[in-house]
Amino acid sequence: MLEVVVLHPRDAEAATVGEADRLLVMVSPELGGRSPEPGAVSAVLRETDLPVRVLLRLDEGLSTTADEFGRLVGLARDYLTLGASGLSFGFLDRELEVDRSTCAALAHELAGTPWTFHRGFDAALDAGQAWRQVRGLPGLDAVTSAGSTRGFTAGADDLLRRCTRDPEVAGLLLAAGGLTTEQVPWLIRAGVRQFGLGEEARQDGSWTKSYVAADYVRAWRMLLDDAHQRALGVPVD
Repeated sequence: MLEVVVLHPRDAEAATVGEADRLLVMVSPELGGRSPEPGAVSAVLRETDLPVRVLLRLDEGLSTTADEFGRLVGLARDYLTLGASGLSFGFLDRELEVDRSTCAALAHELAGTPWTFHRGFDAALDAGQAWRQVRGLPGLDAVTSAGSTRGFTAGADDLLRRCTRDPEVAGLLLAAGGLTTEQVPWLIRAGVRQFGLGEEARQDGSWTKSYVAADYVRAWRMLLDDAHQRALGVPVD
């Protein structure tokens, strides 16, 4: 499964042409991502027939307040009414542990909606405990991680070991955050089946100076398919 971060309709069109499987809509990715206006989500939805998830995050913090929680619920319902298929959110507490109660409360408000724990997951103090804490959260079907807040360059080895030891981690992991082509075959062999592109889908790796490039997305699509076939032992020309 290949998910591509998009900021506007032009990105959505290119990711769709490039054969992505799903889109993640946000704004201000250079700041870690923020929730877009409903009108922006509507514009993206008009440009694609792919499933679309939308980021729920109002500021740089990884926790939330009662007032913010209410705003997030309202935004989420707006996105879903427009046609979004799912959401991306996640909360840590003051001790930098997964805030299970708040995550579960939001998931309960949006019962039946699939969601992804966003890259804030990598800021958890104890990765092993964080992976244990997210298990069983209602509606959660993906956890975005690079194994480190510094990306795959720093976190790949630990993440690969964790996926190899624990198939449930491999099944939940959405590998994203400085992903390189060299890491894909190893991740697939470890059981990972969800991958996400951010700057990697843009011509100069810039959020502000380029758009999603359809040929970049298609190249990743072909790489994933090829690596998957090899992992299954299917001959590849």
